[in-house]
Amino acid sequence: MRLHKTKGYEVITQWLSYKNIKPFQFQLETWEQLHVGNSGLVNAPTGFGKTFSVFLGAIINFINQHPNNYKTKKKSGLQLLWITPLRALGKDIARAMEEVIEELGMSWQIGIRNGDTDTNERQRQKRSMPEALIITPESLHLLLAQKDYAEVFSNLQIIAVDEWHELLGSKRGVQVELAISRIVGSKKVKSESGKLKIASSKSEESDRRTIGKKNLSNQNHFPSPNRQISLWGISATIGNLEQAKDVLLSPLSFASPLSARRGVGGEAAPDQPPSVNPQLSPIIIKANLRKDISIESVIPEEIEKFPWAGHLGLNLAEQAVEIIRANKTTLVFINTRGMSERWYQKILEIAPDLAGAIALHHGSIEQEIRLWVEDALHTTKLKAVVCTASLDLGVDFRPVETVIQVGSPKGVARFLQRAGRSGHQPGKVSKIYFLPTHSLELVEAAALKQAMQENLIESRDPRMLCFDVLIQYLCTLAVGEGFKPGKIFEEVKSTFCYADITDDEWQQVLHTIVNGGDALLQYDEYKKVEVGEDGIYRIKNRRMAMRHRMHIGTIVSSPMMKVKFISGGYVGVIEETFISRLEPGNVFTLAGRNLEFVMVKEMTALVRKSNATKAIVPSWDGGRMPLSSNLGMMLRRKFNEALTSDDIELQALKPLFDLQQKLSHVPNENELLIEQIETKDGFHLFVYPFEGRLVHEAMAAILAYRISRITPITFSIAMNDYGFELLSDQPIPLDDTNAYELFSTENLFEDIQRSVNSTEMARRKFRDIGVIGGLIFTGYPGEQKKARHLQSSASLIFNVFTEYDHQNLLLRQSYNEVMEQQMEEVRLRNMLERIQTSTIILKWPSQLTPFCFPVKVDSMRENMSSEKLEDRIKKMQAQLAK
Repeated sequence: MRLHKTKGYEVITQWLSYKNIKPFQFQLETWEQLHVGNSGLVNAPTGFGKTFSVFLGAIINFINQHPNNYKTKKKSGLQLLWITPLRALGKDIARAMEEVIEELGMSWQIGIRNGDTDTNERQRQKRSMPEALIITPESLHLLLAQKDYAEVFSNLQIIAVDEWHELLGSKRGVQVELAISRIVGSKKVKSESGKLKIASSKSEESDRRTIGKKNLSNQNHFPSPNRQISLWGISATIGNLEQAKDVLLSPLSFASPLSARRGVGGEAAPDQPPSVNPQLSPIIIKANLRKDISIESVIPEEIEKFPWAGHLGLNLAEQAVEIIRANKTTLVFINTRGMSERWYQKILEIAPDLAGAIALHHGSIEQEIRLWVEDALHTTKLKAVVCTASLDLGVDFRPVETVIQVGSPKGVARFLQRAGRSGHQPGKVSKIYFLPTHSLELVEAAALKQAMQENLIESRDPRMLCFDVLIQYLCTLAVGEGFKPGKIFEEVKSTFCYADITDDEWQQVLHTIVNGGDALLQYDEYKKVEVGEDGIYRIKNRRMAMRHRMHIGTIVSSPMMKVKFISGGYVGVIEETFISRLEPGNVFTLAGRNLEFVMVKEMTALVRKSNATKAIVPSWDGGRMPLSSNLGMMLRRKFNEALTSDDIELQALKPLFDLQQKLSHVPNENELLIEQIETKDGFHLFVYPFEGRLVHEAMAAILAYRISRITPITFSIAMNDYGFELLSDQPIPLDDTNAYELFSTENLFEDIQRSVNSTEMARRKFRDIGVIGGLIFTGYPGEQKKARHLQSSASLIFNVFTEYDHQNLLLRQSYNEVMEQQMEEVRLRNMLERIQTSTIILKWPSQLTPFCFPVKVDSMRENMSSEKLEDRIKKMQAQLAK
């Protein structure tokens, strides 16, 4: 019987027809694959119903399994597990699901479980799980820390991982991989034990053997309620779709007979029947739909020939207000929380009549305020919301007519994602305005347009061998029902992240959680897991178990303090290091309000409202994102056309490019421009690879080291996304004779180690790894340890490992993460290889140029207040313009 002849398909298509909606082909195909129990990845543009492709497929399956009582059947257990990376997504997805369930007259319950879910709701879920549960990766691991988690998943049929592109390449994505491996493993054990049947009848078993042959739609197949899990990723913008699918679906291989059946950890691996159908081939379902995106650059009336970052943006706030007034609802995306606070205040300063019609949304604002903003967007009570990445993902704000992107989004995928927040319906055009924060960002606008035409979307590289996450995961299982290492090792190896873990590394991980590892054997605090006579690893100490549950997760940020009015009511959270610098009476901005700091009481910053006109804007860690490699490549290509292009952005920048060409040179994509300039500050060397600030920081250190081998010399270093500066008090020996040699890949790894204090960088990276791996306790709620105390604890353990356990897995991981993420070693090597085949252009301008000016300004920021910096820059611009 074909899918379209089933009861479920009939019910859903009639319902859609009543709403005058016709399903897209990719949705039909997803329903078909779900019907036969297959797994895969759905890829479609924002606003075309990716969510419904999986959710309605789950409903169709449920109706098919219960055709006579699908409306009245209650308490069916967890049928659909919906994993989402963002809390803000949970409420929105639940709202959409509940609307469907209500209109179909079904009795399904939709639950949400994340850090905002209150204790009463958690207890209700524990007594009776909803049929669909929307959950974050952290809360999913908290479920695995319960004693009876296997029963929670006993009826589970479908796992959907929403916005998989956002999780892939992060440790939260690794958490998802591990959780899926355990759920699949627990279902397999249930099937093997006979508690759940594999097929409901002989005929169904026959159907199962025929699934996956040439034409799936011609197969007669009704799934059993207790069939193997279908696993689906949902993704919009990502370059490496095939790999994204492989990473997500890798844990399913554990249930396949093709997987190795070797004994590990001293146990014989059971030779049991598989719990997935080996004939099914996981697929990518890609929507052949085009989302029309209209990009319009906001061109300043006057182009600064000597631009500097951040300055121009606020000067264009009036144009932003005009866009807000001209549209029903607008999202204004700002890259950092600190700048979003400033923009919110600036818009109200220009247009006080918008008070009450404009709101602010970012991750440090109190939950109640954020939820109010999201609801107000849905109900069109707000005309504009100034926001950060907190509203990046698939929240369905249909009333949003347009988006303003302030400053570079630093990547093509992020820009597409944000553009898709507007026109969030099929057939609607997504409208986005690009508002530059300095003149040269207009080149990025032109590059973004070109990249989108060519569909140059960034890839997300999956994380490999994250031992800190694995240690946390094993302790999570040990807090719950406990685990047998042989069984869990087989599951862990089935994930993409740990496919290459060796037996020796696995034994080291077990040694760490049981004994503390070689270096910490004498300290009971690190002996968390006990091995029972039955061979099961458990955490029996209640205090350790409680501490572990409180710190499940991989998002490690600076310790945060709640901000609360003396009169009552929370405002949000802010970093402890920022609060520690405030004196009573100081005024700062949070959640769009000016607040006077009063005191700290019980790890809470008490404040009162202030009418002061000036306030300190907080800065949060991790505010600056590096330029992506794809956008960097498109930038270099755009410079080929800088002096002749018809692009509106490049035409507007022609005076700047003409001056750059007159004073120095405008490089094309096959050239590397190097400028050497002498000023009263000393001798400057400016290099422009256009590879992002992280690569430039590493390259600047390596170049400084290599030059210092030629002659004794010291440098100060500055960088931005376009280039970097070396400044010295003596002439810098770089010329035609040694330029290519200085940018060689030869001995690159060794030179990185010598030029950068990699030990100190690894020490700082180790703090986060130590927290995730449970070696460093950050404190109980309301009693978090200070940042300096955490770093001190991390440094102490780092030194102990370095001296007494230099083969320690977490120590090795900290150095690897420095190389792969902070130094971007692969991208750095690729850049140097590109330079070796390019032409190096050496110029000696008589003064600072338009290209080097923003780098020079960045070097001055560290030592000057914003007011003094602006005054100094204006004087420099006036002198250079003479």
